[in-house]
Amino acid sequence: MVSRSYSNLLELASGESPSFGRMSRRIPRIMTVAGIISDLDDDPSESVCSDPSSSSVQRDRLIIVANQLPIRAQRKSENSTGWIFSWDETSLLLQLKDGLGDDEIEVIYVGCLKEEIHPCEQDEVSQILLETFKCVPTFLPPDLFTRYYHGFCKQQLWPLFHYMLPLSPDLGGRFNRSLWQAYVSVNKIFADRIMEVINPEDDFVWIHDYHLMVLPTFLRKRFNRVKLGFFLHSPFPSSEIYRTLPIREELLRALLNSDLIGFHTFDYARHFLSCCSRMLGLSYESKRGYIGLEYYGRTVSIKILPVGIDMGQLQLVLSLPETEEKVAELIKQFCDQDRIMLLGVDDMDIFKGISLKLLAMEQLLVQHPEWQGKVVLVQIANPARGRGKDVKEVQAETYSTVKRINETFGKPGYDPVVLIDEPLKFYERIAYYVVAECCLVTAVRDGMNLIPYEYIISRQGNEKLDKVLGLESSIPKKSMLVVSEFIGCSPSLSGAIRVNPWNIDAVADAMDSALEMLEPEKQLRHEKHYRYVSTHDVGYWARSFLQDLERTCRDHVRRRCWGIGFGLSFRVVALDPNFRKLSMEHIVSAYKRTTTRAILLDYDGTLMPQASIDKGPTPKSIEMIKTLCRDENNMVLIVSARSRKTLEDWFSPCENLGIAAEHGYFLRPKGDVEWETCVPVADCSWKQIAEPVMKLYTETTDGSTIEDKETALVWSYEDADPDFGSCQAKELLDHLESVLANEPVTVKSGQSLVEVKPQGVSKGIVAKRLLSTMQERGMLPDFVLCIGDDRSDEDMFEVITSSMAGSSIAPRAEVFACTVGRKPSKAKYYLDDTVEIVRLMQGLASVSEQPVPL
Repeated sequence: MVSRSYSNLLELASGESPSFGRMSRRIPRIMTVAGIISDLDDDPSESVCSDPSSSSVQRDRLIIVANQLPIRAQRKSENSTGWIFSWDETSLLLQLKDGLGDDEIEVIYVGCLKEEIHPCEQDEVSQILLETFKCVPTFLPPDLFTRYYHGFCKQQLWPLFHYMLPLSPDLGGRFNRSLWQAYVSVNKIFADRIMEVINPEDDFVWIHDYHLMVLPTFLRKRFNRVKLGFFLHSPFPSSEIYRTLPIREELLRALLNSDLIGFHTFDYARHFLSCCSRMLGLSYESKRGYIGLEYYGRTVSIKILPVGIDMGQLQLVLSLPETEEKVAELIKQFCDQDRIMLLGVDDMDIFKGISLKLLAMEQLLVQHPEWQGKVVLVQIANPARGRGKDVKEVQAETYSTVKRINETFGKPGYDPVVLIDEPLKFYERIAYYVVAECCLVTAVRDGMNLIPYEYIISRQGNEKLDKVLGLESSIPKKSMLVVSEFIGCSPSLSGAIRVNPWNIDAVADAMDSALEMLEPEKQLRHEKHYRYVSTHDVGYWARSFLQDLERTCRDHVRRRCWGIGFGLSFRVVALDPNFRKLSMEHIVSAYKRTTTRAILLDYDGTLMPQASIDKGPTPKSIEMIKTLCRDENNMVLIVSARSRKTLEDWFSPCENLGIAAEHGYFLRPKGDVEWETCVPVADCSWKQIAEPVMKLYTETTDGSTIEDKETALVWSYEDADPDFGSCQAKELLDHLESVLANEPVTVKSGQSLVEVKPQGVSKGIVAKRLLSTMQERGMLPDFVLCIGDDRSDEDMFEVITSSMAGSSIAPRAEVFACTVGRKPSKAKYYLDDTVEIVRLMQGLASVSEQPVPL
């Protein structure tokens, strides 16, 4: 029997798009039984635009989605078919819920169980988990789970995100498309399960970690306005590492279908933003402390905040009698024998640096023989979450290193390294924290790692533990941390001794420093850490993330949304309700019934693609413009940032064409008249100041160029490294504004450029000049078309739009301000690209060629 959750898996795994049946727009808050899974149609026109006015909610509801549910499952008996379920108290997802508080928000979990559930039991298990725990289990067949989790997640994504490139088959897994299809299939199954319980108008959805990175696309496709957050708990690698992934753009675009993307550290966020810039051409900006990416009219916010620990749970465990007993046992084992305990707690995997820590311990005993017989390193090695050859190699190396150290430095009753490789109960681990003088975390790469946080709170202890330890409660507590600089918690632990785990000597020296440090210094460092960790717990982290998610989603109701693209290229365009695509039929109809027309056209990025190598107009474009200019009812004007000589040469065949060069500083209404200026003649002596500065940045920025126009200077970094070019452009902008502060010029940044031009020059002046000239001649235009693609064209749009309320155009004139691409603009219309614009202009030209009916 195949579970209904993956009934359409074969379609997706084969590379074909799944076909979903229709869902009703309103879905029950919680379904009492597992509902029939609806499918996701790949037609973007069918995606639901949620109606915000139909919302009626009692309290906020949060759907937390992760690979694994915070549930423990156990068979009632070997011969029984029943299950016993309980909460997994160590799960971050459960701690997150406790931190939010049950009164403020209702939480539903969607994820897998650790145990395999037979298909015939799945409906019953779903019912129990939903009613008792508000959990929606996602059932995966074993072979699919293996390919998804142990295959793609653990052998491809996880190593790459931890900076391991598959340079050979032994180093991480080479990309395998069948494993990728399994990954997509599982993400699709998760989307199906979420759809059974989601109320898209009201619910917040919070997706966790790299196992579900394409899930946002499936959810956004079905519900355009879904309130969707994603938090990555692993590192995000630098763009040089990430760009080796064959499906790099698919993952980035899928994540960008979230409203809020969270990272533990600024480094991880910076790497993600760099990838978006280099691979998708997206830039970000910071507004009042919030980092945001503009993506098809939607603002995708970036959240940087490390996760915390569950203070309540930890303090509860610290007060257990079992913990006190274990602490007393450890004191007898170590402290009473005059042993100082150093502690390491790590998973047995290749990135936790256990072997490096052991080598540092060996080096400590060699360089500082006075610690022999006194210092003991207790290494708790938790079972690895993955499996494979690399795990076995780590285990073998660990065992052999421990054996060598103990044989070399050990003596009767003293082993310098105690390796604990069997699972410990949580209270036992806490007891080790309480007794340890110093905690060592030497991972070579780790997303966060909460071990240091748990250690700090455990060392703070309580009154009962103070008595067991023989401490007076009035004495300040102390703790020492040696942490790798490559783990996520390192930036927040400013009092720790930070080390490069690959430098064995440095780690050994750090261990010695921690042992030798004076008591007051240890107390000060502990106090600083405790103050941070106790106030930045898991509840603080969860509330902060949800507050930002709510803020980011606040303008959903004010935006008009629709989906474009197929498969994992799907994305949602969110724009102002009054912003719409310019219809060919509409504008042609208006063109035909009007008699006095003003047409203003930008050139680069409008009539000619920005990426084009040959920037000159094609013969077809010249012929199209000549046809428009021959129409006596038309006044056509090319408004460009280019020099007048370049535009003269290009458009010399178009005798009746008006040209505005250098953003409108120079204007020539027709080919047979002299050039005039729209502003007073500029003094260009400022170039002697600006040009040496630009040359300095050109020399230091490979791929950048300077264009010297008659009245302006332009520094372009179109062919430079995008990140470095953007950084240099900001520096140049500040530098030029400083040295030209007393000059009559403006310094502006544009698309891959920084430009200095005379004050008062803008394309908006050209638009005003054209309309006023026509008004003076008694030619009030009843048709105005203005098309442009970048910031400089916004001035034209503003003039054209505002003129509708003035006397410079006919009372019922047809006005079309149109930008290129779907993006925030002062224009009311848009066309997707230069191809559509040329097609539109050719359509208008063909109308002008038609004979006027008698």
